Amino acid sequence: MPVDLTFGAAIIVGLLGSSHCLGMCGGIVSALNMGVTDKVSAKPRSLFIYQLSYNGGRITSYVLVGLLAGSLGAGLAQLGVSPIAGKLFAAAFMVALGLYLANWWRGLVLLEKLGMKLWRHIQPIGKRLFPIESPVQAYLLGTLWGWLPCGLVYAVVAWSLTTGNAYQGAMLMLGFGLGTLPAMLLAGNVFNYFKGWAKSQWVRTSAGLMIIAFGLYSGLSVLKPQHHHHTGLSSTVLVCDCEPLARVPAILRSLS
Repeated sequence: MPVDLTFGAAIIVGLLGSSHCLGMCGGIVSALNMGVTDKVSAKPRSLFIYQLSYNGGRITSYVLVGLLAGSLGAGLAQLGVSPIAGKLFAAAFMVALGLYLANWWRGLVLLEKLGMKLWRHIQPIGKRLFPIESPVQAYLLGTLWGWLPCGLVYAVVAWSLTTGNAYQGAMLMLGFGLGTLPAMLLAGNVFNYFKGWAKSQWVRTSAGLMIIAFGLYSGLSVLKPQHHHHTGLSSTVLVCDCEPLARVPAILRSLS
């Protein structure tokens, strides 16, 4: 049975990629927390609200990207691009992501370098939002943070391309964003304690292997031939020769 591109599966991918999120974005979250006023940082509850605002903005950007990717995927399908080819592409991207997380192959770094060209234009806008004095400012800064070049995000964007419509693409990216949320909230509070854990090779390798397995299973499920089974009753109906039944009315008329 093929693996569906589901909201729940995207959450799991986000959770598995959390070690990468902590290693790459933990320092960013700490810097964002330092950007709030002293009045806010002195109150843990207020600081948590700001952290939710940052991440709400980040996930909003993910949803927007998923919306665009899903729309693009729908357009490609109308042009005749095979959905099977798209799903195999997404599965290959997942395998590449697993290799990337495990530090076995860093091919996705090339995509991150391309993304840096866009990030250079976005990053200066964020500087205008400091110091952060309201949750709205934190949210806006989070929307910019969502465009930070990241191989993990790019892999899920490739996945959302195969959903076939804008809504499903957006929901896939929403699920992924929610999957990364616990790690990002954790990074905002105790990043220094978990920095070593997030960068440890065994954590990255374990997460990488699970995502590789997910990608391989997805690809093999697409290639597996589909078998259609019929019940005995339906099979009998399909092979039934109905020509004698059609002659019954004529036979009855001849006997009358």
